[in-house]
Amino acid sequence: MKPIQYCNFSKFYIALLIGILSRVNLHAQQNSGRYWNQDTQLVPWRMPLPVDAKKLKQVDLDNDGDPDLIYSFVHNEVPIVWIDDDDDMKPTDGEGDADSDCLLIDRNKDGIYAGPGDFSIDWCDENRDGVADIQVIVNNGSASVRNFFDWAAEIMYVMDDDKDNIMHFVDWNAITMLAWEHNGHANFYEDYHGNTSFIKMHASSFRINDLRYSWENPFLFYDSDGDNLSEMAIRFVNTPTFRNKQGSNPAFAPIDTAYDVHFNGKMDYVGLTWDLDNDNAAGNEFDFDLSILLKGEGFDYSNQKHRFNSLKGLGKQAEFLFFDKRWRQLDELIYPDRNQAWKLTFDKGKWKECSLVFDEDDDCNRWERVEFYEPKDLYKVGAGKGGVDNNPQADAIGDRGEFDTDFSGNGNLYMGAFDGKIHLVGAEWGTWRIDQTAFSFQGYGGIYDRWRGKGRMQTEPKQFAVIKYADTDLNGFIDKLWYDLDGDKMFEDSVSFKEIGVNDVHTTFTGKSQTIGKSQERFKKVIEKNWQRAKQAIQIAEKAGLPTHWYNFYKKPIGLHQKYDYGFWLNFYIYRDLRDHFNAVSNVAQLKKLDKAYYSGNWNLMD
Repeated sequence: MKPIQYCNFSKFYIALLIGILSRVNLHAQQNSGRYWNQDTQLVPWRMPLPVDAKKLKQVDLDNDGDPDLIYSFVHNEVPIVWIDDDDDMKPTDGEGDADSDCLLIDRNKDGIYAGPGDFSIDWCDENRDGVADIQVIVNNGSASVRNFFDWAAEIMYVMDDDKDNIMHFVDWNAITMLAWEHNGHANFYEDYHGNTSFIKMHASSFRINDLRYSWENPFLFYDSDGDNLSEMAIRFVNTPTFRNKQGSNPAFAPIDTAYDVHFNGKMDYVGLTWDLDNDNAAGNEFDFDLSILLKGEGFDYSNQKHRFNSLKGLGKQAEFLFFDKRWRQLDELIYPDRNQAWKLTFDKGKWKECSLVFDEDDDCNRWERVEFYEPKDLYKVGAGKGGVDNNPQADAIGDRGEFDTDFSGNGNLYMGAFDGKIHLVGAEWGTWRIDQTAFSFQGYGGIYDRWRGKGRMQTEPKQFAVIKYADTDLNGFIDKLWYDLDGDKMFEDSVSFKEIGVNDVHTTFTGKSQTIGKSQERFKKVIEKNWQRAKQAIQIAEKAGLPTHWYNFYKKPIGLHQKYDYGFWLNFYIYRDLRDHFNAVSNVAQLKKLDKAYYSGNWNLMD
């Protein structure tokens, strides 16, 4: 590192600077040199102010009379340097600004900036209106983590598409990004709300071969109704290739094996999620209902180049500060444009498998999706335990998952007449782990909750009801259901649509047609249809002499999701009561009519 060269400020400006900083930091100095909100139990929103003016140094790199660098320290004597990328720093400044400046923090105090263990933030003003449009964080981990993701590190860009000036959240007590901190169930401090985008890779910058590419590349959020909340999200993933421990992978022979992380420019994973009932609001900021996952060869996005004016910043004058200066030399990033995302996914993507998950108990407040179930054991519960909830971020129970492992359904969907629910065409099987009361409340869930420790927050029950679905004739549609309603892991009942004379084929619609407006409109229609069906079931039951007042709770839904949920349960409970009734009086003919009426979604057959 080159030695620091100090600018030729007049004694007047130096005295003025020291005087101002001394007055600003008087209270901090009276409190043992600590910033007032350092290590309190309050949210540490800002970086601590420099508390010792004597340790603050300014450097004028271009000899124009104003500083370009400010060296100082934050708590525990951690060295920092501000870089004035837009040349508006004044001699009276004690820190940089958050429009076009860059902050380097030598977090491990080894004398190197932007190196292993260090933390850097860059604010980028693309249109030069004095407000940052992009915020970059380079949070480097250990140099020894080489052949896999480094979950303690990230290089992450937030694009402020909706111009709300909210981007990353940094915990300044720990000097690290905590992108999953939130208030309440889902009011995340990181900018996941509204129209926004981010790009992220869990690796130190110096491990990545081509920094124009990334892993989550990008993550897109869409606000369709202008309420500053997200009604849809798309997660694109380009899975990287990692050099093995010895660095002897022959596939890397033609390229620079000094780097450990390589991207091929192909998107092999796309996750889409929707807030179908649009019930996100204050206190319930994220409430996605349905997610679809596409995996396979995907599509090549290497032509999706985005040019930027502000990523380079001050340029070569300040490059001597950086252990890895490459991320400050970029003027281009490569990722699918938010306006091209839909077309690339559905028109260009070559997929090998698809899965669907629906948050039936409506208890998921995750920011990115309803986490996917996996085609594994029906009853094993727990993260990594080999059950459908194997993913540590999945709901233990309460969600419904369906799995098309050969992509025979091409990602298409249909509304099941037998239950009024969205199903996945081509799914060989699926399951619903029922949690009517959301007893195993997921909330944010996941693996990042530092207050309660790692692991899921929800209770993992030992017993729960299960419905299993299967496409036994492999025509793309569910035709058989099994019920384990007492949770003893034994199916006490089943129904085959063929055996009761019900056609299992339904009208399909494409995933591509599932735009946020169309999906919400379609969801409302199916809810209303199923609700009318529930009203008809009540009439049929009462005509048969069966009281339905027992289910009065379900008769008064508030909001679309309750209407969706209560409509299903009214139909199901009344069907089961009628079944018991006709069994008790040995009315086989009515039983047959009842089964066919319920599973065909047509109560008129009971007339």
